[in-house]
Amino acid sequence: MRALTPTGRPGRLTEISDVDAPRPAAHEALVRVRTFSLSRLDLLCLSAPGTHYRPGIDAVGHVERPAADGSGPAAGVRVVLHLPSGGAAAQLAAAPAARLTPVPAGVDSPAAAALPLAGLMARRLLAEAGPLTGRRLLVTGAGGGVGGLLAQLALAGGAEVTAVMTERNSCRYMAALGVRVLHDVDSLPSGGFDIVLESVGGALGSTTSRALRTGGRILWFGQAGGEPLTLDFFGLLDGGPPLTLRHFSRPVGGAEADAREVAGLLDLAAEGRLRVEIGHRGHWGETAAVLEDMAHGRLPGKAVLTVG
Repeated sequence: MRALTPTGRPGRLTEISDVDAPRPAAHEALVRVRTFSLSRLDLLCLSAPGTHYRPGIDAVGHVERPAADGSGPAAGVRVVLHLPSGGAAAQLAAAPAARLTPVPAGVDSPAAAALPLAGLMARRLLAEAGPLTGRRLLVTGAGGGVGGLLAQLALAGGAEVTAVMTERNSCRYMAALGVRVLHDVDSLPSGGFDIVLESVGGALGSTTSRALRTGGRILWFGQAGGEPLTLDFFGLLDGGPPLTLRHFSRPVGGAEADAREVAGLLDLAAEGRLRVEIGHRGHWGETAAVLEDMAHGRLPGKAVLTVG
């Protein structure tokens, strides 16, 4: 069969190769993959020197052969796979039955493939944030996969949400939902927010510390701009608000917990209460070029590719 494999070459991190077909264990189903999404985690793993990582954390396909132990969906069911260790960008994937979630009829396969990792990250960031009703949240990088879901879920939870995104990113749907959209971080009100959900880094991310109220929190979950946050200790002493910074790298959960949350996210999408922003749809032969766009900040939303 064919699958995406790492090349170790900067600028062209993946290629389509012939590999051995998977041999599922008793608790695993064999899935014919149709569509998968790319994430920044795929990019980071593929960029590591000497990596053997195969991309594809989230994908959608049909069960070709159910798990031999009788667990999980039956043959022919359309499912989303969430495989934290990757490997779903292939014609066939062996996946634990506990990590397969049936896709509701009202959700198309690209949206379903783009949802799990980003949605789990958003849900667990908001759980870390605590009660949302009446709280003022600032979301940076809201044009990205996680940021867009964060803004929508926080708003649905009763928060007042302000989103910062570049002007090239589509924001009409967020504004229509009631999210306040800003393109200039310097226009943020000083002390105006209870929580900052930060994923950009650099000057933009660092500036958000001044927007926190006294005792506010920064939940830092990314560095899409490539530059780290810089916080001036003495600047905070000289009139800056006392704050808490919490580093959050990726959602961590067991297979059953992940599957329950993914099912809930899919239900929200099926009901029209959660929109997945897809910035690129294409063929898996484009994967290396799409990863380059992602690395250089040229890709709004999620990238979803079909398996040929």
